[in-house]
Amino acid sequence: MAGREKGPLTEPMYYVLMSFLRSEMCGTQISEFVDRKTAGRVRLGPGTLYTLLAKFQDEGFITETSVDGRKRTYQLTAKGRAAFEEELARLRACVNDGLEEKQ
Repeated sequence: MAGREKGPLTEPMYYVLMSFLRSEMCGTQISEFVDRKTAGRVRLGPGTLYTLLAKFQDEGFITETSVDGRKRTYQLTAKGRAAFEEELARLRACVNDGLEEKQ
Protein backbone atom coordinates (compact mmCIF):
# COMPACT_ATOMS: atom_id res chain seq x y z
CA MET A 1 0.00 0.00 0.00
CA ALA A 2 1.55 3.21 -1.15
CA GLY A 3 -0.63 5.68 0.73
CA ARG A 4 -2.44 4.40 3.77
CA GLU A 5 -1.61 1.29 5.74
CA LYS A 6 -4.37 1.65 8.36
CA GLY A 7 -7.37 0.72 6.22
CA PRO A 8 -9.89 2.60 4.14
CA LEU A 9 -10.52 6.31 4.47
CA THR A 10 -13.75 7.53 6.01
CA GLU A 11 -16.01 9.55 3.75
CA PRO A 12 -15.00 12.90 5.31
CA MET A 13 -11.31 11.93 5.00
CA TYR A 14 -11.80 11.04 1.34
CA TYR A 15 -13.46 14.35 0.51
CA VAL A 16 -10.92 16.42 2.44
CA LEU A 17 -8.10 14.81 0.44
CA MET A 18 -10.11 15.30 -2.75
CA SER A 19 -10.38 19.02 -2.01
CA PHE A 20 -6.62 19.40 -2.48
CA LEU A 21 -6.37 17.70 -5.90
CA ARG A 22 -6.51 20.94 -7.89
CA SER A 23 -5.11 23.55 -5.51
CA GLU A 24 -4.02 24.36 -2.02
CA MET A 25 -6.80 25.38 0.37
CA CYS A 26 -7.57 26.72 3.81
CA GLY A 27 -10.15 25.23 6.18
CA THR A 28 -13.04 27.41 5.03
CA GLN A 29 -12.37 26.56 1.38
CA ILE A 30 -12.21 22.85 2.22
CA SER A 31 -15.57 22.98 4.05
CA GLU A 32 -17.17 24.83 1.15
CA PHE A 33 -15.71 22.38 -1.38
CA VAL A 34 -17.00 19.33 0.51
CA ASP A 35 -20.43 20.88 1.03
CA ARG A 36 -20.69 21.81 -2.66
CA LYS A 37 -19.27 18.50 -3.97
CA THR A 38 -21.60 16.36 -1.84
CA ALA A 39 -24.63 18.67 -2.07
CA GLY A 40 -24.58 18.92 1.74
CA ARG A 41 -24.55 15.14 2.31
CA VAL A 42 -21.16 15.23 4.06
CA ARG A 43 -20.99 17.83 6.81
CA LEU A 44 -17.64 18.89 8.21
CA GLY A 45 -17.83 20.62 11.55
CA PRO A 46 -14.76 22.58 12.64
CA GLY A 47 -13.76 19.88 15.14
CA THR A 48 -13.84 17.15 12.51
CA LEU A 49 -12.10 19.23 9.87
CA TYR A 50 -9.24 20.47 12.02
CA THR A 51 -8.76 17.04 13.60
CA LEU A 52 -8.43 15.55 10.10
CA LEU A 53 -6.04 18.29 8.96
CA ALA A 54 -3.80 17.65 11.98
CA LYS A 55 -3.94 13.89 11.37
CA PHE A 56 -3.14 14.32 7.67
CA GLN A 57 -0.22 16.58 8.53
CA ASP A 58 1.10 14.02 11.02
CA GLU A 59 0.78 11.25 8.40
CA GLY A 60 2.51 13.36 5.75
CA PHE A 61 -0.56 13.55 3.49
CA ILE A 62 -0.66 17.35 3.50
CA THR A 63 1.77 20.13 4.26
CA GLU A 64 1.15 23.65 5.45
CA THR A 65 2.05 26.23 2.81
CA SER A 66 1.19 29.52 4.51
CA VAL A 67 -0.10 31.09 7.71
CA ASP A 68 -1.88 34.45 7.71
CA GLY A 69 -3.15 35.14 11.21
CA ARG A 70 -5.47 32.25 12.00
CA LYS A 71 -5.79 31.25 8.33
CA ARG A 72 -3.62 28.25 7.46
CA THR A 73 -3.31 26.96 3.91
CA TYR A 74 -2.35 23.39 3.03
CA GLN A 75 -1.45 21.38 -0.03
CA LEU A 76 -1.50 17.69 -0.87
CA THR A 77 1.77 15.73 -0.80
CA ALA A 78 2.69 12.79 -3.02
CA LYS A 79 1.87 10.48 -0.11
CA GLY A 80 -1.55 12.12 0.29
CA ARG A 81 -2.27 11.78 -3.44
CA ALA A 82 -1.30 8.10 -3.26
CA ALA A 83 -3.69 7.57 -0.33
CA PHE A 84 -6.49 9.26 -2.28
CA GLU A 85 -5.77 7.22 -5.42
CA GLU A 86 -5.68 4.00 -3.39
CA GLU A 87 -9.07 4.77 -1.85
CA LEU A 88 -10.52 5.73 -5.24
CA ALA A 89 -9.41 2.35 -6.66
CA ARG A 90 -10.94 0.55 -3.65
CA LEU A 91 -14.25 2.37 -4.09
CA ARG A 92 -14.32 1.64 -7.83
CA ALA A 93 -13.77 -2.07 -7.08
CA CYS A 94 -16.66 -2.01 -4.57
CA VAL A 95 -18.99 -0.41 -7.12
CA ASN A 96 -17.93 -2.84 -9.84
CA ASP A 97 -18.52 -5.81 -7.51
CA GLY A 98 -21.99 -4.51 -6.71
CA LEU A 99 -22.85 -3.92 -10.36
CA GLU A 100 -21.73 -7.45 -11.28
CA GLU A 101 -23.87 -9.02 -8.57
CA LYS A 102 -26.88 -6.88 -9.43
CA GLN A 103 -27.14 -8.36 -12.94
